[in-house]
Amino acid sequence: MRSFLGEFVPFDILKMLAGEERLNMTLLALNLSKYVNGVAKKHGEISKTMFPGYPIDSITNGVHSNTWTCDSFKRLYDQYIPGWQNDPFSLRSALSIPKNDIWAAHADAKKKLIDHLNEETNTGLSYEAFTLGFARRAALYKRADLIFSDINRLAHISNNVGKIQLVFAGKAHPRDGQGKEVIKKIFSNIAQLKDRIKIVYLENYDIELAKLLTAGVDLWLNTPQRPNEASGTSGMKATHNGVPNFSVLDGWWIEGCIEGITGWSIGSASGNITDDSKNDAQNLYEKLEKVIVPLFYNNHDKWIAIMQHSIAMNASFFNTHRMVQQYALNAYLF
Repeated sequence: MRSFLGEFVPFDILKMLAGEERLNMTLLALNLSKYVNGVAKKHGEISKTMFPGYPIDSITNGVHSNTWTCDSFKRLYDQYIPGWQNDPFSLRSALSIPKNDIWAAHADAKKKLIDHLNEETNTGLSYEAFTLGFARRAALYKRADLIFSDINRLAHISNNVGKIQLVFAGKAHPRDGQGKEVIKKIFSNIAQLKDRIKIVYLENYDIELAKLLTAGVDLWLNTPQRPNEASGTSGMKATHNGVPNFSVLDGWWIEGCIEGITGWSIGSASGNITDDSKNDAQNLYEKLEKVIVPLFYNNHDKWIAIMQHSIAMNASFFNTHRMVQQYALNAYLF
């Protein structure tokens, strides 16, 4: 910093504002800002423990509704909720959209995804099989390999409860050796399960692929080690396409999860902050085997009702229109 600023700002002033011997950019921002916020309610709470003495509010993230809604659901919303692009709060009216139309829009998005996956990987994925999606940066705390904690249990669920297929995507930072090891481990699990469960890991993860995935899978999986997920947004994108979430209670999902209504939780929100992968994996398998997979295959109407509530309760709130409005009211006009 000194090499760039010279004496424009006396270095003893910088040290006072941003640490002691080394410049701390977070402290600099905290000391020079009129308003400070986390990007989810839980993130605000955790930030207060990290930086005691600073008033820290929270404004939960959102995603741009029109950008992350797939074509088939755009047509559906245009038909039943005209003007939703500029008023995504009105997506709460999704509860009144006929269930058959919701499912038809999803089937269209799923077909586009499965066709793309089969063309790219020649895996022979099925339109009918229950499809879980996991796509995000390959960082160790996100535990992308949690679902493979017991591959025999996973195979048992697929063979005896209902056929499962998995789609993964995500890149590690070039210098993140641990993240790269997670990807290697997933590929090892894919090889071990190749005759029992169809699994693909897609290369070159980008925005277009993210749009296909968040719209086309049947369930969005998220397994971070709490409390490291500041917010997360991929699950918000899924909700705009009627895809329920199955996630650890951290980040935004603490606010968005109504168990069995908008999706399902993995573990509890009150778990300690240490790694509890064994219990989380056990809970993940229990709910897949006894609740989620049976519901998908055996109670079509209730599954679609959860899709509707995912849109009506979560897509209508976790969007940038609401987020920017809160920034304007709470931060910029403060």
